[in-house]
Amino acid sequence: MPEAPVSGGLTAAGTAADSTAASRAGTASEGTTEGTAETTLVVVTGVSGGGRSTVARALENVGYYVVDNLPQALMLDMAELAAKAGGAARRTAMVLDVRSRAFSTDLVGAIRELKDRGFSPRVVFVDADDEVLIRRFESVRRSHPLQGDGRLADGIAVERGLLEEARDQADVIIDTSHLNVNQLRRRIEELFGGEDARRLRLTVLSFGFKYGLPPDADFVLDARFLPNPYWVPELRENTGRDEAVSSYVLGQEGAEAFVGTYADLVNATTAGFEREGKRYLTVAVGCTGGKHRSVAIAEELAARLRHSGLAANAQHRDLGRE
Repeated sequence: MPEAPVSGGLTAAGTAADSTAASRAGTASEGTTEGTAETTLVVVTGVSGGGRSTVARALENVGYYVVDNLPQALMLDMAELAAKAGGAARRTAMVLDVRSRAFSTDLVGAIRELKDRGFSPRVVFVDADDEVLIRRFESVRRSHPLQGDGRLADGIAVERGLLEEARDQADVIIDTSHLNVNQLRRRIEELFGGEDARRLRLTVLSFGFKYGLPPDADFVLDARFLPNPYWVPELRENTGRDEAVSSYVLGQEGAEAFVGTYADLVNATTAGFEREGKRYLTVAVGCTGGKHRSVAIAEELAARLRHSGLAANAQHRDLGRE
């Protein structure tokens, strides 16, 4: 799945970052670099084992110039270099993790510094459940970069503490616990591959309640009030993507009002989200197993949102898990 963990350290207050920040303090008032407004910056961070390398490769696929394992102290230098270089470098992604000994805990401060110089960086934070991270580390037989002489769980806990503020300030959080490499890649390509990267993008995500709530959902819809096609023998083996199941689900009493009400709700909130700078919205639709009702509703809701002019796509987290 995501990148294999590698050994490394994390300084609580890197001296390199401090000295670099001090040297910039006297030049911050000199104005912004030419080309900053036309430069698209993406900062990728998150927990070790969460999928940063997969995200980096996906960004390369959609035309970003990707700088991996960049010391945090060099973020502004890299951004200004990209702005001056122009061309393909105008779309640059910087991937930061604990492998860089110059990575300090003040990622939020570094992002603020970029904004002060006229850039508009977007921060992507990849995350996953502790149990999933432990399995990923064990599968490649590597230790966590921060576990020292302790357990894997200890290293994960330390890293979460260091990245807590960065996670809170992220523009988009992607939980990769239930995503494989291809699903994560498609998610990144859908989010960053369009020409208008500043437009609000919506993902209508179907899921099964028995597998847990999606941690990255902004809205959660419950479709379990509708009759379950699982109990119809001729529909049981089909999914909500099939016409027979979709017609059965959407033809039930209350289904039309359910989809229409939430389509209106999402349409009513998108303008406000855009004004507040939110670029990614996840609407999660759940049923028992994530195979029939939620899939049909998610497909229909995404289609209606697209019809109203929004950039919406349907994804199905638990389809095929049964």
